[in-house]
Amino acid sequence: MNEIIIGIDLGTTNSEVAIVEQGKVRVIADGDKKILPSFVGIDDNGDILVGETARNQYLVYPERTVKSIKRLMGQNIQVDLAGQSYAPQEISAIILKRLKAIAEQHLGQPVSKAVITVPAYFSDAQRQATREAGEIAGLDVVRMINEPTAAVLAYGASQSEPKHMLVYDLGGGTFDVSVVNIEAGVVEVLSSHGDNHLGGDDFDQQIIEHLLDYLQTTYNVDARSHSKAMARINRAAEHAKFLLSDQPYARIEEEYLLEHEGSAIHLSIELSRMDYEEMIEDYINATLDAVHIALKDAKLTASDIDEIVLVGGSTRTPCIRERLFNEFGFEPHSEVDPDLCVAMGAAIQAAMISGRQVDTVLVDITPYTYGTSAIGMLNGEFYPFMFVPVIHKNSVLPNRKTEAFMTSTDGQEVVEITIYQGEDSDALNNIKIGEFRVEGLRDVEAGNVITLTLGLDLNGILHVSAQEKATGLEKSITIKNALSRFESTTLDTAKQRITSLFGQLDSSLDAYAEPEWVEAPVAPEIEAARNLIAKAESLFEQVSNEDKEDMINLIETLASCIEAEDIEGLKEPVEQLNDIIYYLES
Repeated sequence: MNEIIIGIDLGTTNSEVAIVEQGKVRVIADGDKKILPSFVGIDDNGDILVGETARNQYLVYPERTVKSIKRLMGQNIQVDLAGQSYAPQEISAIILKRLKAIAEQHLGQPVSKAVITVPAYFSDAQRQATREAGEIAGLDVVRMINEPTAAVLAYGASQSEPKHMLVYDLGGGTFDVSVVNIEAGVVEVLSSHGDNHLGGDDFDQQIIEHLLDYLQTTYNVDARSHSKAMARINRAAEHAKFLLSDQPYARIEEEYLLEHEGSAIHLSIELSRMDYEEMIEDYINATLDAVHIALKDAKLTASDIDEIVLVGGSTRTPCIRERLFNEFGFEPHSEVDPDLCVAMGAAIQAAMISGRQVDTVLVDITPYTYGTSAIGMLNGEFYPFMFVPVIHKNSVLPNRKTEAFMTSTDGQEVVEITIYQGEDSDALNNIKIGEFRVEGLRDVEAGNVITLTLGLDLNGILHVSAQEKATGLEKSITIKNALSRFESTTLDTAKQRITSLFGQLDSSLDAYAEPEWVEAPVAPEIEAARNLIAKAESLFEQVSNEDKEDMINLIETLASCIEAEDIEGLKEPVEQLNDIIYYLES
């Protein structure tokens, strides 16, 4: 039996441990969490804290907690922890020892060997310190590999044809970008550049400062001197950042945050993604400057890059993907969880060393981009059908994203939502897969916010809903088989096959002529269901949230049955929706 070698991503902010079992890569969870915060602390009783508990303590007792020790690796210095001095290797060893224990608990046997990842820019001294940390933790470090190499391995480098890849790695505390060459399964780092003090923590800090300014302006209170309030503000900021990855707005609510002059202070504020991305714009610009430096060092240009791999949880920030798309002209990869892909790559390298068979890391992704059209700038001119992506190509399934739009005219009572599948910036060049209207909007000036949510599941069913943000007025549709679209090569083959079957037809017919559609007669049950949906939606403004949620669920079921022409399936939801409407009108 081959000896088990674990793979470890020893990160500045978070760390993970992974193994290969039965040919599959598995990131080992500690309880229900696969990510271990890279924090070490000493509690009131003098016991060691590692991970989440240490991170929680840091906000209140920073003198008894150490974070971001990776930044100090290789330096001949000591750090203070609860009055005792420790070398950076010793602190890192505590994290490694905890990861080792997590792996041993999962495997039910001792572990003594590991592959550990390090940044491509790490010096010999930093690499040696990492090896020493492993030895202190009781691990024989059989190999250290560069983090970008590990990320590329997770994406199946051994299966790849020759190509240049750019690995954009933005974690909680550090940023680095590497240009990598892959040929015959060999991964070579051509250049690296980055910033050891730029990451998601800086993004959090911008939100924290925004919240502190709000409290100062609104209540004339400086919350910085209230440690418990600051702990809650830190957590609220981090949570808002996560929400804004998928939603255009985040509501921050912290009741009884602190007491000031005998009164309770409550924090209640909404943060938009637009404002948040403006706060962090300078940081994103700095990362793109680093990208161009790395390209120059590798003697390549943007057009030489074949693929981009996103690594690190902070790459979930939507504007990062957008900026990279604008720079390179294609979607970055993020199929493998950006928080976990380095640990997975380390496990793959470990399995290869121990002679184990490794299957390619497979995940379910969408091969298409889904979005809508809106008025915007296209080729330097205003255009009413600019394509706005919501769920991007190569996104992991299932996936749910929300974007915000605004009405363009005063008193606009209706918005028409059209859903497209495709990659072209002109929506009309993409495939239209569904449309619906939201009627009865408020009679207000232009700029009324409408949020559009797309949810794509593993079965290729796309759930679409649009909501007037101020009132909650909502309309939704379900699009089945959103993923089952012909690939272009399949489409060409099908065209040739059908043409050969109907060879007697006049070949001079315009192949791109729009077909004439003859609308089939609508079954009375379907017509009745459509009328019932319209009636239910007209009552939304006068119902409770609970009733409204029930109605929306029934409407979605009816919409699915209508689309599938499932007459039998309509009976029960029609009856239930009729009962609710009868109750509301009586």
